[in-house]
Amino acid sequence: MNAEISRPVEWAPQVHAPPAVSAEEGLSALYRGHRLDLIRLAVLLVGDRETAEDVVQDVFARLHGRRPEVLTLAYVRTCVLNGSRSVLRRRAVALRRTERERAPLDSAETTALLGESRREVLEALLRLPGRQREALVLRYYLDLPEAEIARTMRVKESTVRSTTARALAKLHRELGDNA
Repeated sequence: MNAEISRPVEWAPQVHAPPAVSAEEGLSALYRGHRLDLIRLAVLLVGDRETAEDVVQDVFARLHGRRPEVLTLAYVRTCVLNGSRSVLRRRAVALRRTERERAPLDSAETTALLGESRREVLEALLRLPGRQREALVLRYYLDLPEAEIARTMRVKESTVRSTTARALAKLHRELGDNA
């Protein structure tokens, strides 16, 4: 018997696994790819760009060093939603303490960019209860399906449907023929 034939084959095809993405690289990619959309989401929830930028920045700062498998866009959206809720709670407490209302002031640039009808819709949106505003923003701004909205808001899909319907009815009542 030939010695070469009886010897076991010692080579095997090399399978190269894709390089693992570190948590920092994954977080950086999420930040670069979705920062502006997340800021826009937060603006629609909290009402001003500066606070929205702070919310998104805080979210990414808190996610630094987390396990890479939790760093998904859906998870980051949920974090932005929760951060916006926290901001709104702090505002409500501060408002109760000072007992005076302050109308949010738009910058000259924002005022110039927003048309009157769009401004009316945004103001009406900001007057909605928080959960209704969140449902509308996630549904019609981010165009998320009900299942994704339910996961983001941590509610049932039926709650998303009823909350969205009530919010739309309230907006329609407030805006009348302008809607």
